[in-house]
Amino acid sequence: MAMSVPRMDPLESRAWLALVTTSELLPAALDAHLRAEAGITHFEFMVLSGLKRAKANTMRMTDIAAMVDSTMPRLSKVIGKLVERGLVEREGGASDGRVINVRLTSDGRKVLVRALPGHLAQVRDLIIDRLDRDQLEALADILEPLVERLDPQRNMGQLAASRS
Repeated sequence: MAMSVPRMDPLESRAWLALVTTSELLPAALDAHLRAEAGITHFEFMVLSGLKRAKANTMRMTDIAAMVDSTMPRLSKVIGKLVERGLVEREGGASDGRVINVRLTSDGRKVLVRALPGHLAQVRDLIIDRLDRDQLEALADILEPLVERLDPQRNMGQLAASRS
Protein backbone atom coordinates (compact mmCIF):
# COMPACT_ATOMS: atom_id res chain seq x y z
CA MET A 1 0.00 0.00 0.00
CA ALA A 2 1.37 3.41 -0.95
CA MET A 3 2.07 5.80 1.86
CA SER A 4 0.30 9.15 1.68
CA VAL A 5 2.62 12.10 2.25
CA PRO A 6 1.15 15.57 2.68
CA ARG A 7 2.03 18.07 -0.03
CA MET A 8 4.15 21.06 0.89
CA ASP A 9 2.41 24.31 1.60
CA PRO A 10 3.75 27.44 -0.15
CA LEU A 11 6.14 28.37 2.68
CA GLU A 12 7.51 24.82 2.95
CA SER A 13 8.00 24.69 -0.80
CA ARG A 14 9.71 28.10 -0.86
CA ALA A 15 12.10 27.11 1.96
CA TRP A 16 12.87 23.72 0.41
CA LEU A 17 13.54 25.15 -3.05
CA ALA A 18 15.77 27.90 -1.61
CA LEU A 19 17.79 25.33 0.33
CA VAL A 20 18.17 22.93 -2.61
CA THR A 21 19.04 25.71 -5.04
CA THR A 22 21.65 27.12 -2.66
CA SER A 23 23.13 23.67 -2.07
CA GLU A 24 23.51 23.23 -5.84
CA LEU A 25 24.74 26.70 -6.79
CA LEU A 26 27.14 27.41 -3.92
CA PRO A 27 29.62 24.56 -4.54
CA ALA A 28 29.76 25.38 -8.26
CA ALA A 29 30.45 29.07 -7.54
CA LEU A 30 33.18 28.22 -5.01
CA ASP A 31 34.70 25.70 -7.40
CA ALA A 32 34.81 28.12 -10.33
CA HIS A 33 36.43 30.83 -8.21
CA LEU A 34 39.09 28.54 -6.72
CA ARG A 35 39.93 27.09 -10.14
CA ALA A 36 40.38 30.57 -11.59
CA GLU A 37 42.28 32.05 -8.65
CA ALA A 38 44.33 29.16 -7.29
CA GLY A 39 44.18 26.34 -9.84
CA ILE A 40 42.47 23.96 -7.44
CA THR A 41 38.93 22.73 -7.09
CA HIS A 42 36.79 23.34 -4.04
CA PHE A 43 37.04 19.63 -3.27
CA GLU A 44 40.85 19.83 -3.39
CA PHE A 45 40.73 22.95 -1.20
CA MET A 46 38.67 21.04 1.39
CA VAL A 47 41.14 18.13 1.36
CA LEU A 48 44.15 20.42 1.72
CA SER A 49 42.40 22.43 4.47
CA GLY A 50 41.62 19.28 6.42
CA LEU A 51 45.20 18.09 6.14
CA LYS A 52 46.47 21.47 7.33
CA ARG A 53 44.32 21.22 10.48
CA ALA A 54 45.26 17.59 11.16
CA LYS A 55 47.96 16.50 13.58
CA ALA A 56 51.28 16.44 11.70
CA ASN A 57 49.34 17.55 8.59
CA THR A 58 48.51 13.87 8.03
CA MET A 59 45.27 11.92 7.87
CA ARG A 60 44.13 8.44 6.92
CA MET A 61 42.40 8.20 3.57
CA THR A 62 39.24 6.90 5.23
CA ASP A 63 39.14 9.91 7.56
CA ILE A 64 39.64 12.31 4.65
CA ALA A 65 36.80 10.60 2.77
CA ALA A 66 34.50 11.08 5.76
CA MET A 67 35.62 14.68 6.24
CA VAL A 68 34.79 15.67 2.65
CA ASP A 69 31.86 13.25 2.27
CA SER A 70 33.50 11.39 -0.60
CA THR A 71 33.64 7.88 -1.93
CA MET A 72 37.05 6.21 -1.77
CA PRO A 73 37.34 5.93 -5.58
CA ARG A 74 36.71 9.65 -6.06
CA LEU A 75 39.07 10.57 -3.25
CA SER A 76 41.79 8.22 -4.54
CA LYS A 77 41.62 9.87 -7.96
CA VAL A 78 41.87 13.37 -6.47
CA ILE A 79 44.68 12.38 -4.10
CA GLY A 80 46.54 10.90 -7.09
CA LYS A 81 46.31 14.23 -8.90
CA LEU A 82 47.44 16.12 -5.81
CA VAL A 83 50.41 13.72 -5.45
CA GLU A 84 51.36 14.32 -9.10
CA ARG A 85 51.33 18.06 -8.46
CA GLY A 86 53.44 17.64 -5.30
CA LEU A 87 50.75 19.03 -3.00
CA VAL A 88 50.40 15.87 -0.88
CA GLU A 89 52.28 12.64 -0.29
CA ARG A 90 50.92 9.15 0.28
CA GLU A 91 52.43 7.16 3.12
CA GLY A 92 51.79 3.64 4.36
CA GLY A 93 50.50 3.20 7.87
CA ALA A 94 53.24 2.42 10.36
CA SER A 95 51.41 -0.46 12.04
CA ASP A 96 49.02 -1.57 9.29
CA GLY A 97 50.04 -1.93 5.64
CA ARG A 98 46.42 -1.56 4.54
CA VAL A 99 46.23 1.96 5.95
CA ILE A 100 47.12 4.80 3.60
CA ASN A 101 47.97 8.13 5.13
CA VAL A 102 48.10 11.37 3.21
CA ARG A 103 50.40 14.20 4.26
CA LEU A 104 50.26 17.82 3.18
CA THR A 105 53.55 18.95 1.61
CA SER A 106 55.10 22.40 1.90
CA ASP A 107 53.99 23.08 -1.69
CA GLY A 108 50.46 22.04 -0.75
CA ARG A 109 50.54 24.38 2.23
CA LYS A 110 51.74 27.23 -0.04
CA VAL A 111 48.89 26.64 -2.51
CA LEU A 112 46.39 26.60 0.34
CA VAL A 113 47.80 29.78 1.91
CA ARG A 114 47.65 31.56 -1.48
CA ALA A 115 44.07 30.35 -2.10
CA LEU A 116 42.69 31.22 1.33
CA PRO A 117 42.29 35.03 1.08
CA GLY A 118 40.43 34.85 -2.24
CA HIS A 119 38.30 31.96 -1.01
CA LEU A 120 37.32 33.82 2.16
CA ALA A 121 36.54 36.93 0.11
CA GLN A 122 34.30 34.81 -2.14
CA VAL A 123 32.49 33.28 0.86
CA ARG A 124 31.98 36.75 2.32
CA ASP A 125 30.68 38.09 -1.00
CA LEU A 126 28.32 35.20 -1.64
CA ILE A 127 26.99 34.58 1.89
CA ILE A 128 28.39 36.39 4.92
CA ASP A 129 28.06 39.98 3.70
CA ARG A 130 24.54 39.35 2.37
CA LEU A 131 23.20 38.71 5.87
CA ASP A 132 23.19 40.75 9.06
CA ARG A 133 24.40 39.26 12.38
CA ASP A 134 20.91 38.15 13.41
CA GLN A 135 20.39 36.44 10.06
CA LEU A 136 23.78 34.71 10.33
CA GLU A 137 22.88 33.43 13.78
CA ALA A 138 19.50 32.27 12.49
CA LEU A 139 21.16 30.56 9.53
CA ALA A 140 23.52 28.67 11.84
CA ASP A 141 20.63 27.79 14.18
CA ILE A 142 18.61 26.50 11.24
CA LEU A 143 21.33 24.52 9.50
CA GLU A 144 23.08 22.92 12.49
CA PRO A 145 20.16 20.57 13.34
CA LEU A 146 19.97 19.58 9.66
CA VAL A 147 23.70 18.82 9.61
CA GLU A 148 23.31 16.81 12.82
CA ARG A 149 20.49 14.78 11.23
CA LEU A 150 22.43 14.21 8.00
CA ASP A 151 25.79 13.53 9.73
CA PRO A 152 25.03 12.19 13.23
CA GLN A 153 28.60 10.89 13.66
CA ARG A 154 29.91 14.36 12.75
CA ASN A 155 32.34 12.88 10.26
CA MET A 156 32.26 15.71 7.78
CA GLY A 157 34.20 18.92 8.05
CA GLN A 158 36.41 20.28 10.74
CA LEU A 159 35.72 17.71 13.43
CA ALA A 160 37.13 14.80 11.41
CA ALA A 161 40.37 16.67 10.82
CA SER A 162 40.77 17.60 14.46
CA ARG A 163 40.30 13.98 15.60
CA SER A 164 43.21 12.63 13.56
